[in-house]
Amino acid sequence: MIYMKKSTINYIIFVGAVLVMALSIWGPEKLAQYKDRALLDRINTEASEMEGEGYRYRLGSRERLYILSECLNSQSLPESEQNALARGEEEAADYQDGAYAFVVNHRGPAGREITEEEIFSACNEMLDEFRALGILPQTVKEVALRDYEAVLYSAIDVLEPRNNVAVWKVSLSTSRGNADKSNRLLDAYLDADDGKVYEFYARTEWKWEDIDPDLIVEKWSAYMGIESPEPYETETPFLEATPYFKKYVFAGLGDERTIVTVGFYEGINEIFLKISK
Repeated sequence: MIYMKKSTINYIIFVGAVLVMALSIWGPEKLAQYKDRALLDRINTEASEMEGEGYRYRLGSRERLYILSECLNSQSLPESEQNALARGEEEAADYQDGAYAFVVNHRGPAGREITEEEIFSACNEMLDEFRALGILPQTVKEVALRDYEAVLYSAIDVLEPRNNVAVWKVSLSTSRGNADKSNRLLDAYLDADDGKVYEFYARTEWKWEDIDPDLIVEKWSAYMGIESPEPYETETPFLEATPYFKKYVFAGLGDERTIVTVGFYEGINEIFLKISK
């Protein structure tokens, strides 16, 4: 009886050992096949903490301002109809000079960038904010789709391409040559991500004596989210095509700087805020 019990126990141990060996040999393969059947021919989604982030390397406001200023200064754009007769010739053109390039963005908006359908609404939101801040007078009219054109550009640091800024240029259409330009926005560069305005030209009812450049640049820098500037002292009075202007210095990329000018063209009552080296 004892011999039979021992034989039974030994048999059970032997069968168990065989099963363990079989599972160790064929088990992983069968398990993998089972998982494959569960995954194949099905759409599986997985949440990612980084979803939607990093579609473009994100620079700070002052770095973006500096890169755009370098790109705009690498090509010759008209500042005003007063001193440029070929305003229309530069529309939708490509510019590249040295380490910075300013080119038409033919791929169109990407990710969360403002689309062509949205840019005019973003421009009017900017005008509302600028009127409230006192940067522009209340009489400046809204931007209407039928009267304006918008072109998407990329401002690129050629030596470090991840340093790039997508901007919309919104301009009063050149096809409406006889359009009334009084109290209207003529040109503006808006960030394609958040709609912030880097530069603008507008015809208003203001005279130079009505304009406080210090107040305008203070309000604009706060709106842009960048540090307050220092006045740019210069002994050269011929830096602009008008005697009515004041320049300011902002920190740029690294040790570089950006100069912002608030100015006014007398006769046509055109106020501008522009960025430069």
